[in-house]
Amino acid sequence: MNFFSMVAMKTISKTNHSATFIGRSSLVLAAMVCTWTVSDRVWAYTPNDAVVQQMVNRGVSYLEALPPEADKLGIDGTVPLIAYAHHKCRHDPDHPLVKRGIAWAIRYLKQYENPEFHSHKGNYEMSVCVLLLADVDPVLYRPQLEALQKALMHGQFPNGPFGYPGESIGDVSQTQYAILAIWTLDRVGIPMDYAKVVACLQWLLRVQDLGGAWPYKGTDPGPGKPNIQQTQRVGISMGLAGGSSILIAGDALRLWGETGSDENDPGIVGLPKAIKLYLEDGNANRRKKVKLSDEPIRRSIGFLENWRGKNPYKRGGLDFYYYILYTQERYESFVEISRGAEKDLSPDWYNRGVDELRGYQSPSGGWEDRSQTTAPVSTAFALLFLIRSTQKTIFSTSSGTLEGGYGLPKDTTNIRVDGTQIKGQAVATQVTDLLKILESDGAGDTEGKSLPDDLQLDPTPDGRRAQLDRLERLVRGSRSWQARRVAAKLLGKSDELRVVPALIFALSDPDKVARQYARDGLRFISRKFEGFGMPDEPSDAEVDQAQEQWRDWYRTVDPTYVFLDYDL
Repeated sequence: MNFFSMVAMKTISKTNHSATFIGRSSLVLAAMVCTWTVSDRVWAYTPNDAVVQQMVNRGVSYLEALPPEADKLGIDGTVPLIAYAHHKCRHDPDHPLVKRGIAWAIRYLKQYENPEFHSHKGNYEMSVCVLLLADVDPVLYRPQLEALQKALMHGQFPNGPFGYPGESIGDVSQTQYAILAIWTLDRVGIPMDYAKVVACLQWLLRVQDLGGAWPYKGTDPGPGKPNIQQTQRVGISMGLAGGSSILIAGDALRLWGETGSDENDPGIVGLPKAIKLYLEDGNANRRKKVKLSDEPIRRSIGFLENWRGKNPYKRGGLDFYYYILYTQERYESFVEISRGAEKDLSPDWYNRGVDELRGYQSPSGGWEDRSQTTAPVSTAFALLFLIRSTQKTIFSTSSGTLEGGYGLPKDTTNIRVDGTQIKGQAVATQVTDLLKILESDGAGDTEGKSLPDDLQLDPTPDGRRAQLDRLERLVRGSRSWQARRVAAKLLGKSDELRVVPALIFALSDPDKVARQYARDGLRFISRKFEGFGMPDEPSDAEVDQAQEQWRDWYRTVDPTYVFLDYDL
């Protein structure tokens, strides 16, 4: 039986949910997936801890040793799930395991071109495909992500949830994965109908059991009616699934503001701390069309936490431990950001989970003990928990960032970008390649003097406009002085009047070389080769004077332009 078949059965074998499932108070937020008696010793683990890394390395090696059966498998989401877990751990899109997952996802999507194609577990499969392709390269795989979104949303039930084809009652487990895919698509900028997100969220709120958890399948009392006592196997597995789902939907709607920003750790492997990534929110206007308060979600989570405090759980027999473990990591991560709490790399629930997984890991490196999921799937879930995959994803706010780049040559004339990795020994004559570096891992190692003299902007109007937009954002907002230098130099070489305001802004850059590039670029674009006399080492007063003179000049070119980035 494959993973998704077993997930669909996750609570069917539970005959007494009140004796089977647990909860803890919101102060602990911990034990619903962990047996507290495994070890009396609690370690201060983090995902980067040597003990955790050793467990992850063994688990990854276990997955890599699996036979290459991707081409032999039919409709089964195991292959992209394993590929996703591997990529989250290793960030290597060229690894055979990841390539097999990508090939499976693309091949699976092509089947939707047949109008008669239906998959009973389609919501799970499409969602995992979204997670994988978006994590590997959301720019390269944007067409596939758009197609997956269309197919996924086509299956949404009229009252908001997701479930099995041919059924009318929503499935909380399937809805959980669908809403995670929706959130992922939102984060990578795929256009979204947020009314559908609201409909899903409101259904989840309506089917929350009176006790505080969620059922496997939810009987909908209808809009405006009070919640009812659910009968479809209410328990911790679906309690966490429902709780994480409403938090994910709330974050997609930005109900607690912009999230995913950490001054000390943006969550991307190899990214210098001095660099802040900026990604324009293409869905901002669409999101404004819906109005929803965060209060119902916060109240609902309070009910769930109260339920958790009254329902002790002890793992026993054949259960969905690893599925729940991964769900818990997702739930806790979204609880954290919904409360505006600082990123906690070593919470109590994580420490206890690591302690348990240490005891359960087999000599082969995988997790093969009793569970309703297969050993490869259990291993994938365990790895995603250990590396805090949801927390990493939340704080990875860039589309198509270079997750695998651990080193970058100083001279950008000898590098290129391939997918999400930096490659050497090739001439980087494409601005798009360079922009990927400037906006991500390599900005700290790139200087304006290393630019090829013949570097040219995209010759097509749309491509050139997009490149200039990105360069203007860099020169105005990057925390890397190297990135601002390169952006100022390229903007100055563009000979485009539209970039003049950005270059005027850059005249006050704290980096001397960036200021000089901006000054020289303004002189070139304006053909005023003497400029307004700003020296190489200007005083603050000289900078202010030069900026004002350049603004006055630009107003003669575009009288309608309003400068917003200085004190009037």
